[in-house]
Order: sequence, then C-alpha cells, then structure tokens
Amino acid sequence: MPVGKLSFEPQKLIDNATTVIGAIVRSKPSAAKGKYIKSTTLSSTMGPGVRLDSTVADAAGKH
Repeated sequence: MPVGKLSFEPQKLIDNATTVIGAIVRSKPSAAKGKYIKSTTLSSTMGPGVRLDSTVADAAGKH
C-alpha cells in the first residue's frame, strides 16, 4: 500500500505509515489470536525492501 512520494517530508511519510499500520491493527478480527502483524517491510516501487522493527507495528496499533 503506498504511503507517500519522494517529495513528501520525512515526518509526513512516518505519519502516513503509522496511520496505515494502525488501521490494519484496528481491523483485526476478534477471532484472530496472537500477533496479528508478523513483519513489516517498506520499499520504493522498484527498490529493495527494508524490514521495519516489530515495535513499529505495535506502537502504530496503540496510536
């Protein structure tokens, strides 16, 4: 899912990514058990992915 463009300010990209991850965590079905997001990777359209620390998803879900 796109979270921004190269022209965006770094804080805007962080805010957008946090919003996306938070929305995914909040939409977790009540029947789902355990950790809902196991890994998160950020990449440009054609670039290599950079794996994000799992605490990013945890923090975004509480935001």
